[in-house]
Amino acid sequence: NLSSNDLLKHLGVTCLETIIGFLAGTTLGVIIAIILWWSKFLSKVAEPFLVILNSLPKIALGPVIIIWVGAGMPAIIVMALSISLIVTILEILNGFMHTDKELLKMAKTFNANKLQILSKIIIPSNINTFINSLKINIGLSLVGVISGEFLVSKAGLGYLIVYGGQVFQLDLVMTSVIILAIVAALMYQSVVLLEKTIQKNKKFK
Repeated sequence: NLSSNDLLKHLGVTCLETIIGFLAGTTLGVIIAIILWWSKFLSKVAEPFLVILNSLPKIALGPVIIIWVGAGMPAIIVMALSISLIVTILEILNGFMHTDKELLKMAKTFNANKLQILSKIIIPSNINTFINSLKINIGLSLVGVISGEFLVSKAGLGYLIVYGGQVFQLDLVMTSVIILAIVAALMYQSVVLLEKTIQKNKKFK
C-alpha cells in the first residue's frame, strides 16, 4: 500500500510545505514583532488588526488565497504562513513588551540606544519566548498545510486523506493520519532538542 499510493512522495511534499511555511512564518513574525516593538505608533495601530486577523477562520480565506497566488504549492504555503504568522507576531511582541523593566531602566541610564537595548537585553531575555513560539508554529504550520492540501493539492498527506475518504479507502486515511501524527511529534522533538542545546550553551557560558 505504501508503494502503490506513493506515500513517501506525498510525505515529502507535506514535509517540504510545512518546513517552508514554518520557517517563513517564524522569520517574518520575528521581523514584524521587532518593527512593532521599535515603533510604539505602529504597534498601537497594528494591534487591533492583528487581534481581528487572528480570530478569523483561515480556512475561510482559502478561496481568496487560491485566487491571489494560484492553486498548488504557493497557496498551501501561504495558508500555513497565514495561520502561523499572526500568532508569532503576537507571542513575540508580548514577550518583548514584558521584558524586565528594571533592566531596561538601567540600560537607559547608561544611554543605551534602541539597537543596543534590542540586541543586548530584549532578544537575550526572550529566548524562551522564541522557543515557545517555534513549538506552537510547528503545529500551526502543519495545520495550515493540511488545510491547504484539502482545498487545492494534487499531492501531500492532506490530499491522500481527502482521496482516501472519496474512494472509501479507510486504511489510506488512517495511515496518512498516523504518519501526520508522527511527523508532528518528530518536528516538535527537533525544537525540544534545539531548546536543550541552547540551555546547555547558556550553562557553559
